[in-house]
Amino acid sequence: MEATYCAGVPSRGKLPVSNLRKSDPGLKWVTSQRKAVVSVSCHLSDGLGESSCKSHGFHRGSYHGDAVGKRKDPILHTRCSAGVSTYGERFLESHSRATEDKIGVLVLNLGGPETLHDVQPFLFNLFSDPDIIRLPRLFRFLQWPLAKLISVLRAPKSKEGYAAIGGGSPLRKITDEQAHALKMALEAKNMSVNVYVGMRYWYPFTEEAVQQIKRDKITRLVVLPLYPQFSISTTGSSIRVLQNMFREDAYLSRLPVAIIQSWYQREGYVRSMADLIAKELERFPKPEEVMVFFSAHGVPVSYVEDAGDPYKDQMEECIYLIMQELKARGINNDHTLAYQSRVGPVQWLKPYTDEVLVELGQRGVKSLLAVPVSFVSEHIETLEEIDIEYKELALQSGIKNWGRVPALNCTSSFITDLADAAIEALPSAKAMTNSEGTSEEMDNDPLRYLVKMFFGSVLAFVLLLSPKMVLAFRHHLF
Repeated sequence: MEATYCAGVPSRGKLPVSNLRKSDPGLKWVTSQRKAVVSVSCHLSDGLGESSCKSHGFHRGSYHGDAVGKRKDPILHTRCSAGVSTYGERFLESHSRATEDKIGVLVLNLGGPETLHDVQPFLFNLFSDPDIIRLPRLFRFLQWPLAKLISVLRAPKSKEGYAAIGGGSPLRKITDEQAHALKMALEAKNMSVNVYVGMRYWYPFTEEAVQQIKRDKITRLVVLPLYPQFSISTTGSSIRVLQNMFREDAYLSRLPVAIIQSWYQREGYVRSMADLIAKELERFPKPEEVMVFFSAHGVPVSYVEDAGDPYKDQMEECIYLIMQELKARGINNDHTLAYQSRVGPVQWLKPYTDEVLVELGQRGVKSLLAVPVSFVSEHIETLEEIDIEYKELALQSGIKNWGRVPALNCTSSFITDLADAAIEALPSAKAMTNSEGTSEEMDNDPLRYLVKMFFGSVLAFVLLLSPKMVLAFRHHLF
């Protein structure tokens, strides 16, 4: 499913074309090819929920009304609300004016490898992001060599995970379907709009999406990250990429943009989550005895304590709002929150999902409903990490009845609210302002950059040849 949209961000299956890896000191947390023809029709039932989206052919980002093929896949329904950040120039007043302009909505997501062959370059893209592995300034020249080392070491285990869910991530297809559903929802509200998809670490990359936006001569743009809560490592990283691109381009630097930085607090999102939870609770023999177990993607503690990342606070508030909505419906189940997907030797947000599952089993909890709260699309962390690894751990720990709430995917109330969020954000769109420079200006010296890369590559080579270092990395990363 697609709407007028496309692709975009630096790649490492094919290395990024531009120097978007440069960090932007002004961002902090607050602001802080395959050209494919995809066609999808889903009326699904893979046990995670029903779906009702159609995906039509698109090429280089443009929506064409005729479907070119069909395949089945999961999806769901849709609605949301937003914290909006804006930049720049002219203030735009009314929704009616939107029909006079050429409006674009850029949907941002993480991306994922579509084949097992894509896994290692995808991991390289991920770990070469300075918002994922935050190195001190003095050692930033090691970012790419270190990313290469980690991606090579981690790829075998990651490939096993993707093999277990069919050989690749479904994230691109589901995001395409969400984009198409969003376009349809906006058009139902009398807003003609082009919707673009930009992935951070795999195709279609954000860079490509932005180039298509330029070709389409979009006059106002809403940026909608598909992350309910803001984090440096998700929304913050994507915004940094956009800031770098827009700062360096005359057309883009004047384009009015509104960025929806978070939307976990929107009534439509909260109600959609409560709807799914309530539905899944009814599948248990004694719904009132079920522990509602929220599992969110973790971030390193340093992001929160040192960099001021609001992710933890927003996540806790999000859980509170969802539980308040459930209580208003007479659902008073116990609940808990834990964090999954930690990587490496650093301290991550606690409690950890795997440890809490064991503790709940030891406390005598017999029925548990897992809720993937920071994910709005099915992908490896829901389909493999939760559905396979954590389910097995829970059953081994004494939990007898296991259930899992499906991701929102294309749930209609959720998509409708995302459309409302885009409409509400549009009047405040302003041009991104040019920054005075970047924190990496010294890297503009080609000789200095080559020297850094040479010594960084030598160090990475030494690490790869050192059995002790490889064992140490394996111990921390696997």
